[in-house]
Amino acid sequence: MPVSRLDARLRLIAAAVLFSTGGAAIKAASLTSWQVASFRSGVAALAVWLLVPAARARWSPRVLAVAAVYAATLVLFVIANKRTTSANAIFLQSTAPLWVLLAGPALLGERTTRRDVAFMGVVALGMVCFFVGEDAPQATAPDPLGGNILAVISGVTWAATVLGLRWLGRGGARSAPVRETADEAATETPSAEGGAALTTVVAGNVLAFLACLPMALPVHGAGTADWLVVLYLGVVQIGLAYLALSSAMPHVPALEASTLLLIEPALNPGWAYLAHGERPSALSWVGGAVIVLAAVAKTWWDVRRPLPASATAR
Repeated sequence: MPVSRLDARLRLIAAAVLFSTGGAAIKAASLTSWQVASFRSGVAALAVWLLVPAARARWSPRVLAVAAVYAATLVLFVIANKRTTSANAIFLQSTAPLWVLLAGPALLGERTTRRDVAFMGVVALGMVCFFVGEDAPQATAPDPLGGNILAVISGVTWAATVLGLRWLGRGGARSAPVRETADEAATETPSAEGGAALTTVVAGNVLAFLACLPMALPVHGAGTADWLVVLYLGVVQIGLAYLALSSAMPHVPALEASTLLLIEPALNPGWAYLAHGERPSALSWVGGAVIVLAAVAKTWWDVRRPLPASATAR
């Protein structure tokens, strides 16, 4: 069934909105961080595998290597969300392009431009805002500093995942722009053969499920609401979101898709405020705005700039 231009964009927006609810939903469960991380990923792996045919490709050693780093990102993001505000967790994970630019030249031979260096400086400035203006502990964010540190590490592991996805999809002339958050893994390498990016999503969730399971068991005192949250996170927030995302991406230009997907970090703090009354500090808002606006500017520049001669000659 053909997908219209409007339908494709609505699906992309729906995916971003679903992704953005993750932080608030994670906080809604009384389960431990390990339990949420494990059960969420277990349900998500099954949901994506069932809902998205492209995710059923065979797991190669390369896919498993990238999936291991992606699994670390998934777990770190859940733990960070349980300790700091949802806004801080998503904004600090959104520093991933900074780490990609730092590591890309050494690992993939990617050239860093002066604009890239300027972008790195702006993102670093935004990141500093989270640690200069320390958030006061809240019921939903009892350890802001510890959570912020874990969120930064999740940005590093997400950057490693991005580089790994580029490695998997090196058949194309140029990689897609860096997505800022880990929920959007399947958009990184549209050239990856056999749906390697989506296969990595399934494999990474399976690894996260298995790695956290020993710490997640036994489960004591979990109520119906907790299991409904887990099902929502796995089936809706990840499964249905990836179904919408994978069906929309072939019909939306990369620039527009990258911009629309920034709805996720923009909406994420709002859901946490509406559901839990969570209020990040003023400096956290400033830092988040700096990071997201820098990401928008870099995304537009990366997609609009011409390919270097070496890339077009491959």
